[in-house]
Amino acid sequence: MTQPSPSPATEAAHVAGAPDPAPAGRRRRRFALPNTYAILVALTAVVWALGFVVPAGQYDLVDGAPVPGSYHHVEVDASFGDRVLDLFQAPVNGLYGVEDPGSGFVGPYESGSLTGAAGVFLFVLAIGAFIVTTTRTGAVDAGIGRVAARFRDRGAAVIVALMVLITLGGSTFGLGEETLGFYAILIPLLLSLGFDRMTAVGVVLVGSVVGNMASTVNPFMTGAASDAAGIPIGQGIGLRALLLVVFGGLAIAYVVRYSVRVRRDPSRSVVGISAEDAELAAGVDTGSLVMSGRQKVVITLFAATFAFMVFALVPWAQVVHGPGAASYGWQLDWYFPELTALFLVMAVVIGLVGRMRGEALVGSVLAGASEFLGAALVIVLARGITVVMHNALITDTVLHALEGLVSGAGGGAFGVLVYLVNVPMSFLVPSSSGLATLAMPVLAPLADFAGVGRDLVVTAFQCAVGTVALVTPTSAIVMGGLSLAKVPYGRYVRWVLPLLAVLVVGSFATLMLAALL
Repeated sequence: MTQPSPSPATEAAHVAGAPDPAPAGRRRRRFALPNTYAILVALTAVVWALGFVVPAGQYDLVDGAPVPGSYHHVEVDASFGDRVLDLFQAPVNGLYGVEDPGSGFVGPYESGSLTGAAGVFLFVLAIGAFIVTTTRTGAVDAGIGRVAARFRDRGAAVIVALMVLITLGGSTFGLGEETLGFYAILIPLLLSLGFDRMTAVGVVLVGSVVGNMASTVNPFMTGAASDAAGIPIGQGIGLRALLLVVFGGLAIAYVVRYSVRVRRDPSRSVVGISAEDAELAAGVDTGSLVMSGRQKVVITLFAATFAFMVFALVPWAQVVHGPGAASYGWQLDWYFPELTALFLVMAVVIGLVGRMRGEALVGSVLAGASEFLGAALVIVLARGITVVMHNALITDTVLHALEGLVSGAGGGAFGVLVYLVNVPMSFLVPSSSGLATLAMPVLAPLADFAGVGRDLVVTAFQCAVGTVALVTPTSAIVMGGLSLAKVPYGRYVRWVLPLLAVLVVGSFATLMLAALL
């Protein structure tokens, strides 16, 4: 018997990602993950509760690094009321940082305290001001239209080119939170080429995370881990370069395969194509390849700002000569405070070039910061979870328990065990440089007893951090990016799980073979 075809309303709802209407008289219940903010608040409460169950403890520190074998139990010098207050202050502490109970010193994580997300928070707002101001000049729409017109029939080539650049950026200079500014530019472009918002997440988030996972000379990942392990940054670079090619290729193929399916059949989009998406795509003018001289100047300034950001971030002396090398005279070593100032200044410059004056320019800057405020708040909530763990003094306890798992292991099992040990630690300490400083001095010497090189520990660390960074809700890159892309966390996790499984299996195989060779 022929089944009746679905109504246009049903098909539209399916494309938009909405559940199919339930039959009359029957209500369908469908499980759905809560929104990003609810997930982070719930995780904060769970981690806070674990602070009363998991024993508090610390390692002794020498130059900010834990001393193997020095772990000891301590008491948390705080009343129950103080700890309840700590729970409710988690977002505030996530923004400003936390004071170490023992030293009374507020500073970097390596000094015994935990920095807040204020730098990233303000950076995201500045990025918003910069992008929205640039967009209001009309140059971005003209540029996107030009690219969309030229690559109308070669959308996959655009995805490949973008992911190659982003992956290389992650591998060489740690491109991560900086990619949050890319979504506002790439989403209209990719929608106009027939793709969806998940494609943009794949290009930006997956590209940067896999690049960091297969880091070659990234000073914030490989540099910090190699330095803490007591080896040169170049040791093991051959294996990591191979991982970059293999894992980067797998990630690009995964995103391209999905995006091509969506372009052929929009109903296969896991997030749907909403009316807002269709309107945004239709707003991209693909009928003209002409840009005015003023628009070309704006686009040049826009691209030059991001290029200068790359130059300012990279500690060139360490990349060339290894950790501990003295800085070059022209090396800037900028970080989020300087980058925030850069993007705010350039927002004003671009606004003036685009003939914005007075209230129009100020309003554009404020509107941009306002549009990115949601993503900035997500970052603060995610950092608050780490602060709660730090205040409860249970981070070192978890590390000490995991340290015992790899002691005495040898051969091919050692690299896999080091990977597994770093997985829960990567969730608890989302900062790659912070985790490297914490874990590497403890785990790296164990490689000597296992008869393998310490560079294998660094590679296992990177693989673990990378796979966890694809999905962890404590990461600013994940939660902030999904918020900007308007992609639900639950749908993203289900979409990326097959790629995550491939990367885990590939990491295991690589680490076992590297340990045996």
